[in-house]
Parts: sequence; structure tokens; C-alpha cells
Amino acid sequence: MSMGDGFNFEPWLRVGSFAAVLLLMVAAETFHPRRRYSQTRLSRWSNNLGLAVLNTLSLRLIFPLTAVQWALYCESQGWGLLNRWSLAPGWTIVTSLLVLDWAIYWQHRLFHVIPVFWRLHRLHHTDLDIDTTTAIRFHPLEMLLSMALKMMIIVTLGAPAITVLLFEVLLNASAMFNHANFYLPPRLDRALRWILVTPDMHRVHHSILREETDSNFGFNLPWWDRLFGSYREQPAAGHEAMTIGLKEFRDPRQLAFGYLLIQPFRSIPGKSPPSSSTVTKDQE
Repeated sequence: MSMGDGFNFEPWLRVGSFAAVLLLMVAAETFHPRRRYSQTRLSRWSNNLGLAVLNTLSLRLIFPLTAVQWALYCESQGWGLLNRWSLAPGWTIVTSLLVLDWAIYWQHRLFHVIPVFWRLHRLHHTDLDIDTTTAIRFHPLEMLLSMALKMMIIVTLGAPAITVLLFEVLLNASAMFNHANFYLPPRLDRALRWILVTPDMHRVHHSILREETDSNFGFNLPWWDRLFGSYREQPAAGHEAMTIGLKEFRDPRQLAFGYLLIQPFRSIPGKSPPSSSTVTKDQE
């Protein structure tokens, strides 16, 4: 079975959807921003887009198959729970989407708890502003680890390839949406955040305050944060006044591209990683 059978459109779909959502979010941020920027877009975008290019190249170099191609191979071998259970196609898709999103929530949460993982993930939180390009600001080692974990989930679950493709497209689009710096009317935001993670909901997660950094871990569906006690409705200082980033990384010179790549290997004396155990039901 060819890994590309029936999915030759995958690269075009992913690149096309990425470009379309990116342009739409940039337009929204430009014409109706939620917050004022403290840094120039040029310096931040060059870092964030540069990381995205490096991450894409690293994934292609290390992993011979994409997540969708891996799902196709698992299907052909009959691996995974859903390839052994006889479920209706609709239920298989829904179950796969929910489990994949649930797994991404817990992966994100654990990356805030386990020190070695936090060293990789903290680069994402060192952006001194937040906009749609922050959604692609990740260290290459984190992306490689995330891909390995995703492939383990796919083979264990037996998620259909079409569902994995749909999930990848939705996850990328929702991440760019909920990192975007554009204004949503409060009433619309309150309604939307029952079915998806909104920009105001996720922005809390990028607060400099530790208890707020350890909240709102969801990228796509908001239900896991509410269910597992990590939901925080608003930042204490308000969205316009809140400080974005980490206390340890405020010097723009330390946020140059080269420094970002070595950041996981730099020690910060006396600093410990955030811990999701600090978020309780009382903070909802």
C-alpha cells in the first residue's frame, strides 16, 4: 500500500489552510487589535516564522512519514483499538477527534509540570507579545518529541488517516485563531468558549503570573480545562494590562533567534517550572 494513496492532496490542503487562516488572522489583528504591541512585528515574526521553517525541515528529516501517512500504515496493518472494534464510521471519527484532542491537552499540561519538558516548552512562552504567529513558536526538539508522542497515540488508538488529517488541519487553524490578537465582543466570546478555545481564553495562558500560565491548556476544545480544573476565565490584570511572557526572559537580546535555539540548555538559578497542581477548582 502506497503511503500517499488517496492523500496526495494532503500537503496542498495543509499549506492552503495554514496560509488562509494566517492571512485572515493577520488582517483581523491589523484592523481590530485586542492589545497594543510592546515589540515590533518584524523582530517577532522573523523569529516565529524562522522557527516554523526550521521545525518543518527537522520533522521531514527525522520522521520519514507524516502523521497521516503513519495512520494509513497503521490502518493497513490493522493496528490500534479502533481497527479492531466494529464502530460506525461516524462514531470512529468522533471518537478519534475527541481522544486526539484530549491527548494534546494532557501533553501540553505535562510539558508545564515535568522540568525537562518545560525547558523545551518555555520558548513558546517567551514571546513578549502574543499574536497568531505565536502559535508556531516552538523549539524544534519539542516539535520532534510531540510528533513521536502523536505517533504513539495514533498507533494505540488506530485513528483513521482521514480523521488524523482533519485533526491536524483543525488543530493548526484553532491554534492560530486562539493566539490571534484581535477583539471579540465579550458576549460572542462567552458563547464561543463553550465550543472552542477563544483568543481571550488562551491569552490567559500566556500571562507572566505563574498561576495563570498554569491554566487554559486547551488548543482546540475548551471542555478539558473545565473538566479537569485548569480553567481560568479572565486574567487578574485584564487583557489590555496583563503582561505577556516569562519573568526570566524579558531582555529582547536574549530572544534573538540563536538564543532561542539554545534556551532549553540554559539554567536559571532558583527558578522552577510552573506546575499545573497550582490550579484548583477554586480558581475557576
